[in-house]
Amino acid sequence: MKAMEIGVIVDMTDQIGSIFKNLQQAGIRTCQLNTFDEEWLSDDMVKLVKNAADQCDVEITAFWCGWPGPRVWNFYEGQATLGLVPPLYRLCRLEVLQKGSDFAAKLGIADLITHVGFIPENPNDPEYSGVVQALKQLVKHCQSHGQYFLFETGQETPVTLKRTIEDIGLPNMGVNLDPANLIMYGKANPLDAVDMLGDLIRGVHAKDGEYPIDGKNLGQEKRLGEGKVNYPAFIEKLIRLNYKGALTIECEIAGEEHIKEVILAKKQLETWILSAGKDDRA
Repeated sequence: MKAMEIGVIVDMTDQIGSIFKNLQQAGIRTCQLNTFDEEWLSDDMVKLVKNAADQCDVEITAFWCGWPGPRVWNFYEGQATLGLVPPLYRLCRLEVLQKGSDFAAKLGIADLITHVGFIPENPNDPEYSGVVQALKQLVKHCQSHGQYFLFETGQETPVTLKRTIEDIGLPNMGVNLDPANLIMYGKANPLDAVDMLGDLIRGVHAKDGEYPIDGKNLGQEKRLGEGKVNYPAFIEKLIRLNYKGALTIECEIAGEEHIKEVILAKKQLETWILSAGKDDRA
């Protein structure tokens, strides 16, 4: 994979072959696979995905693994429903994430990603140690496959994320940096996050958004370039960091408009990358 290759998140379905053909026609060579449905983590899907990727020459850079149970993406119900933080769902979700690691290993995918949830910012919070122990088990499971476990950013501050990684204390961890999430959750400026997370960054989502305007709901997601992420400066920082991974477009528009939005985002990213590269050479 070339440095700063542009990819896209792909939801797993039985139409994965057609999806990969669309990527090939759009000139997109990388993707992250994504699912919240445990039923797709099957050997039949392994064969289907592998054949489609081989035929269309698409590199799968990571597997974004969701988990069962409720999920509410806001600041109130989200605390009790998202990721491995809620004790009620922790064990069953840990099992599914380990199954996701097994699935990714069969496809030769090196990175497993998920949202861990609202990790307590107070390390003395009674729930913090339980989250760390569950994550340690998951990270060790990934390690057995030669994989990295990546934290999707957003629901915790970069400092909390670094502390959690330090407290787990295993070498095969990293970050999938979503700059829009940091803004939409009101947790950090993405430019500062690059400085704080540094070499931990192994994946990046290309998404844009606005800061929250109330205390319950996330900020709104926006089209690339229309939100608060300063993408020219963000990409320049990644280049200076010598980031070698992909910029993976996250577009939640469904249907025929999806690929149109992805192509627009790809063109915009290419413009920013070219401009940052010229500035860097200067």
